[in-house]
Amino acid sequence: MAKDFVTRADNYSEWYNELVVRADLAENSAVRGCMVIKPYGYAIWEKMQKALDDMFIETGHQNAYFPLFIPKSYFEKEAEHVEGFAKECAVVTHHRLRAKADGTGLEPDPDAKLEEELIVRPTSETIIWDTYRGWIKSYRDLPILCNQWANVVRWEMRTRMFLRTTEFLWQEGHTAHETLEEAVIETKKMLEVYAYFAEKFMAMPVLKGYKSPNERFAGALDTYCIEALMQDGKALQAGTSHFLGQNFAKAFDVKFLSKENKLEYVWATSWGVSTRLMGALIMTHSDDEGLVLPPNLAPIQVVIIPISKGEEQKAMVDKEAEKLCAELKTKGISVKYDNRDAYKPGWKFNEYEFKGVPIRITLGARDLEQGLVEIARRDNLTKETLPIEGLTDKIEKLLEDIQVNLYNKALAFRENSTREVDTWEEFLVEIEKGGFLSCHWDGTPETEEKIKEITKATIRCVPLNAKEEEGKCIFSGQPSNKRVVFARAY
Repeated sequence: MAKDFVTRADNYSEWYNELVVRADLAENSAVRGCMVIKPYGYAIWEKMQKALDDMFIETGHQNAYFPLFIPKSYFEKEAEHVEGFAKECAVVTHHRLRAKADGTGLEPDPDAKLEEELIVRPTSETIIWDTYRGWIKSYRDLPILCNQWANVVRWEMRTRMFLRTTEFLWQEGHTAHETLEEAVIETKKMLEVYAYFAEKFMAMPVLKGYKSPNERFAGALDTYCIEALMQDGKALQAGTSHFLGQNFAKAFDVKFLSKENKLEYVWATSWGVSTRLMGALIMTHSDDEGLVLPPNLAPIQVVIIPISKGEEQKAMVDKEAEKLCAELKTKGISVKYDNRDAYKPGWKFNEYEFKGVPIRITLGARDLEQGLVEIARRDNLTKETLPIEGLTDKIEKLLEDIQVNLYNKALAFRENSTREVDTWEEFLVEIEKGGFLSCHWDGTPETEEKIKEITKATIRCVPLNAKEEEGKCIFSGQPSNKRVVFARAY
């Protein structure tokens, strides 16, 4: 274990916060509640962006960009939306500062007060639907399939890097459709994109489902989600896709001339994931030795560390390392050769282990004379000695094995942490252990609120694959025809 590094069992929250900083992912900034994403952390986010963006484009979407500032009146047009975000909004009231009369600093210039206050973007439905009104006139203009990569601001009182910050990075898709059926298909399609990304790139198993009315996005008719389980037994909402119906089209008067020559309101969706995925990645796989990264998202998939004495050995090791780097790169594997003299091999071993690099190759002069190298895996902390001949093919296969192993390990944890609960007494005991609890619920928001009030557990989702099953609500005893998933969550 890294020196002085707190364990998950000792203090999971402190472990997480310390890991984020010590693994060079991010740090707190001078602005309360905001973070600086450091180059290593941002490199992981860029790999997430690239994978998701490729899938968005493959499914017919295009990237655009919309303003950071949104007129306050726009928010007031959709009642549920403004109610859902009002407490989190940052508001711009002036466009200029002036020196205070007593010379002690600056203050807003009264002559520069805005005619209409501007909201700093917490989400973009309102500004985008005002824009779409000018883009959409006929059914020929549909569908519009836009996504934007942006930052948003939601004023949080309690923050934690990546999981909940005042400013964060995300993508938000906003689509417009001719029919209800098309919009629903789009909503479900993007949920599948998110689930595929979570499982194939993040190696993170997720539950696919839809939210209860209490947990829906403000202004949506339906919210679909992927839910993941972290190692401390808490759930994390990893992505959402919303069927907005015609709410925003009606609020912003977005109509189109149909094929039947009638004016109709457009059908809408929105969907998004954020840098919260970074927190999910950390808490799904990392251990008491530091960060653990799945190869598909690791900025450095393989690090090569030399061990030699004297110029002759150094020259031999350098030559083999350069050759190996070239071979690995031809296979699309990201590799780093760390031949810095200022750091000893042991220090480098600890550094790359803590930063979660999937594979470490040690090129020792003595081993190379026998045609051998040492391979260390980060996922299970095992080592083996292999022939350097044909090593690139073995590394390629090993990276695939690590990706699968991390997924299977996380899946086994989730399955072992998921229980069916049938009584309120049992629920009160089991919720303290963490994990997903599969329970009957009577479908009322009153029951949901009462359970949350008493236990701090929420309905994470109604699983899409939930089977019809007669039962009784764990709290009210009223009839229920399927189970939902409860958990405490981030």
